[in-house]
Amino acid sequence: MNSDVGWALLGDWNYPTAIRFGNGRIEELPDACAKLGISRPLLITDPGLAESDMVRSALAHCTESGLPALPFSELSSNPVGENVADAVVAYRAGSHDGVIGFGGGSAMDVAKAAALMVGQRNPIWDFEDREDWYLRADANSIAPVVAVPTTAGTGSEVGRVAVITDEDKRCKKLIFHPKLMPGAVILDPALTLSLPANLTAATGMDALAHNLEAYCARGFHPMADGIALEGMRLIRDWLPSAVRDGSDLSARAHMQIASTMGATAFQKGLGAIHALSHPVGALYNAHHGLTNAVFMPYVLAFNRQAIDERMVRLARFLDLPGDGVDAVMDWVLALRQEIGIPHSLVDLGVAESGVAELVALAEIDQARAGNPRNLSTEDLTRLFIDAIQGEVTAR
Repeated sequence: MNSDVGWALLGDWNYPTAIRFGNGRIEELPDACAKLGISRPLLITDPGLAESDMVRSALAHCTESGLPALPFSELSSNPVGENVADAVVAYRAGSHDGVIGFGGGSAMDVAKAAALMVGQRNPIWDFEDREDWYLRADANSIAPVVAVPTTAGTGSEVGRVAVITDEDKRCKKLIFHPKLMPGAVILDPALTLSLPANLTAATGMDALAHNLEAYCARGFHPMADGIALEGMRLIRDWLPSAVRDGSDLSARAHMQIASTMGATAFQKGLGAIHALSHPVGALYNAHHGLTNAVFMPYVLAFNRQAIDERMVRLARFLDLPGDGVDAVMDWVLALRQEIGIPHSLVDLGVAESGVAELVALAEIDQARAGNPRNLSTEDLTRLFIDAIQGEVTAR
């Protein structure tokens, strides 16, 4: 295993935004806020973290540093539009001037969406990531955001999108604006130590899905490809260790970096894994990383002919036994089994009777366009059925 011996796991990076990485960097949260002009932050976090020592400590440290901070945690694991609206009400009621997104992807998505909406008159769905809809927003009224991830998977801390479920249409939508990119990120591996093994596995596979789909996505973007390759190497080396021993701070640190790399790389695009995963999350409230993990081998098999050359390079880079798609497939299946990922959608409560509704949502999902192979209605239907029946077959 590559342990990066001789290199301190500490750094200040400015790509794709200002990132402070290293154990204990959470102590710099007040300084990160101050540098963005935030004097009264609203700290948006997951309900499960709201009463945790780490959140209480962060709030107290901000207040002691002259930045009175208040918490908001009324959000679901797959956040909906109402969660964002409630956060905006809390922001205005507290006369806040900036947002801290503290937690997993759901907290950071709500934080970024709320930061967008505090100064807008249009409904949130008017800023979906379509064409040039982001130009509808008053960019000058978007609040600054500091992102503090406590999981290693979503990478939302370096994204310009917030994933929010439209309750009326029962589908996930990507809310986009260039200024949704947080102005400061604190990557403190110690904040991920309390994450249980099952969520470490699911979020780690989310990071793998981001790196893998970015690498395979349509288009020419060698910089994203390079980041994605290294992200997958880190996951190969460190995800099993992080799941097996949650106190392994080195594994936690490398997985946190891999997560940030995946979200940086997927500015190139995503694909069928996410197009299939988003509807399951919206309709069944399933964990996003877990659904990505379940779909991964089925999509690899479907995309085989379009990605074979890339998989040859990936297999060589990861030093996998075998060659091409088969080698990557064997690795993914073995990794899923090792860290306890279910093999089919049945384990997530999805039945064939729900396939038609899932397909209808996957057809309009924006991630579909980045898939390296075109996806027809029949293709989407077959992929859902394969994932329900547990049949990994090339087509």
